[in-house]
Amino acid sequence: MRFQVLGPLRIAGRSEVVVLPPSKPTILLASLLLRPDAVVTTDFLRQAIWGDDEPASARAALHTCVLRLRRTFAKYGIAEAAIESVPGGYRVVVEDGALDLVRFRELRDGARAVRDPEAELCLLREALSLWQGAPLSNVPSDFLRRGELPGLVEERLSVVERACDIELALGRCGQALVELWAASRAHPGHERFREQLIEALYRSGRKADALAEYREVKRHLREELGVDPGPALQRLELRMLRGDSLGPPPSAAPAGEPDRTARDVTDEGVAIAEPGARPAAAIAPPVGKPPSGPVSAPPSAPVPGPVPVPFTAVSSFTGRAAESAAVAARLTADRSGPALVVISGAPGIGKTALALHVAQLVGHHFPGGRFAVRMTRTDGTPRMSGEVAAELQGMAATGAGSAAGADRGVLLLLDDVTDPALVRPLLPAGAGSAAVLTSRLGLAGLVAAHGGWATRLDALAEDESYRLLSAALGEARAGAEPEAVRELAAACGHFPLALRIAAARLLTRPRLAVADCVARLREDPMRRLSLPDDPRMSVPLVLGEALRRLDPRLADAFLRIGAAPPAPLPVTGAASLLGIPPVPAEEILEQLADAGLLEEEPAGRFRMHELLRTFAWCAMGYQDDSPALPSRR
Repeated sequence: MRFQVLGPLRIAGRSEVVVLPPSKPTILLASLLLRPDAVVTTDFLRQAIWGDDEPASARAALHTCVLRLRRTFAKYGIAEAAIESVPGGYRVVVEDGALDLVRFRELRDGARAVRDPEAELCLLREALSLWQGAPLSNVPSDFLRRGELPGLVEERLSVVERACDIELALGRCGQALVELWAASRAHPGHERFREQLIEALYRSGRKADALAEYREVKRHLREELGVDPGPALQRLELRMLRGDSLGPPPSAAPAGEPDRTARDVTDEGVAIAEPGARPAAAIAPPVGKPPSGPVSAPPSAPVPGPVPVPFTAVSSFTGRAAESAAVAARLTADRSGPALVVISGAPGIGKTALALHVAQLVGHHFPGGRFAVRMTRTDGTPRMSGEVAAELQGMAATGAGSAAGADRGVLLLLDDVTDPALVRPLLPAGAGSAAVLTSRLGLAGLVAAHGGWATRLDALAEDESYRLLSAALGEARAGAEPEAVRELAAACGHFPLALRIAAARLLTRPRLAVADCVARLREDPMRRLSLPDDPRMSVPLVLGEALRRLDPRLADAFLRIGAAPPAPLPVTGAASLLGIPPVPAEEILEQLADAGLLEEEPAGRFRMHELLRTFAWCAMGYQDDSPALPSRR
C-alpha cells in the first residue's frame, strides 16, 4: 500500500513506511485520500485544515501545503502527479492496491457477492486485518473527526457485525465471543453487538452470564438514554428464559448448509481434508467395496458423509531429501509395534508438504490405508477427538482402509496438532501402523510418552529454494534470470509458503520480470506475499492466525522481540526488553521457540527469522527503519 488511512496516516516509499507527523499537509492528504480519485473542493480543504480559524491568506497557504506534500512524495519516490490540481480543487490519483481504504471496500463488497459463508468470512477477516488502530489518529482536524471519522468507523463496525453473524451461524460461538466482548465494550450504544454477545454466551452454555449481560444492557439503556431494549433484545431474553434453542450447537455447521468438497488449504499452502466436510480421503486408497448399510458413528459425533474424495501429495515437491529419508526410515524400520513421528516448525515452513510426500514414498508398507485429517478448523480452533474418530470410522466403513487402532497396518497423518491430549486417543496401536503428526509445537511430552521421534524443520537451503522456484516457474523462465530467482528465494526467507505464493504471482503475470517481482516484494512484503483470489494463501494471515493462537503475553513478547534489533537475544537481554525477571523471560523464549516463532542458537541465545520479524514490525505498526527482507549474502 502506498497510502494507509485505516490507522495513523502513513505513506510507503521505496523501502520504508512513514507515519506522517500531525501537520497541515497531513490534514490535506487525509482529506484527499478519504475521497480517492474524486475532486475535493478548496472550500472543503480549507475547512478541514483551518476550521473556523481560516486566515485571510488561506488560498495561498493551501497552495503551499500542496507543494510541501508533493515534496514529501518526491522524498519517498511517489510521483508528483499523484496530486492533481483541477478546476475547483484538488484530486489524489490512487493506483490499484495503493490505498488500504479502497482495498477494504473491495474486500467487503467481494464478500457480499460470495455465497459460501467460509469464503465470505475469510474476505471479511482480511478486510478487518487492514485496520491498524484508530483511523486518522495523527490528523489534527476536528472537521474531519466530526464529519468523516464516524462514517469510516461505521463501515468497520458493519463488517465486524457481519463476521460475527457468520461465526454464530457456523456455531463458532467461542470464536465470536472474543470479538464481541471487545466490540460491545468499545461501542456500548451498538445494540446489535450486545445482542450477538448475549446469544454467543447463551449458546456456549453460559445462560447465567447471558442473562446478566442482558440486565446490564437494560440498565445502561434506561439510565443513560431513558429507553428500554429494542424488540430484538426483548425477544432474545424471552427465548432464553424459555430455554429455547437459538441455533446450531457450538462449532457445528449451520443447519441446511450444503456439503462442501473435503478440501482445504493448510498454512503450508497444501490441500488437505477440510474439517466438517466429507471424511478425509486416503492417500491412494486401496480398492474396497463400500458397505451397503449406513455409516455409524458415536452419538456425540457427527455422522460421516459419503465415500471419501481422493487427493494427492503436493505437486512439484522439492528439497528436504535428508528429512524425507529420515522420516521414512523411522516409519518403516521397526514393524513390531506402532511408530510415531512428529514434524514441527514455524507456520508456512512446509510440514504438511513433507508429511504428504513421505506418505507417498512409504505407502506400500501400509496395506490398511493411508489417511490424512486436519486437527483444526479453518478458523484455527481445535477439533475434538470424538469428531476426528468418527471421521476415521467413516473411512473404515467405506472400505477405503482401516481406522486408527485397527489390526491392519495403517498410516495416519494428523495435521496441525495444537493439543497433544486431543491426539492421544487417535494414535494407532496395531503392529505395523504409524502416525505422523505435524504441529507448530514440538510436542515433546507426547514423543516422550509414546517413544516416538521428532524432527524440526528449518527454512529451505538456498539451492532447495532455487529448485522449488525453478520447478514452479519452469526452467526457461528461471534460467533467463537465475540471479533474480535466487534473490526472490532470499526475499521469501526460503519459506515454502512464501515461495509458492511468489511463484503463483509470477505465473499469473507472464510479462513480469522476476527482478521486478523482487523489487515489488521488498517494497510491500506482507501484501505481496498474499494471493488476492485466495485469502488463505497469505503469509500475513497465516502468521496472524499463529499469533492469535498464542497466550496474550506470548504474543506481546513476540511483537516486542520483533521490534528489537535483530541480533541474537540472550535471556538477560529478553528480561530487560520485556521488563521481567530472567526466569520467566527464559520460559517465554522457550515457549516462543517451541511454537516455531523463535530459533534457538548456541549459548542460550534466540533469534527471530527475518520474515517473521518483518511481520512483527508490520503488526506493531512500526514503520521508520523497518527491517529489510532477507537478501543473499
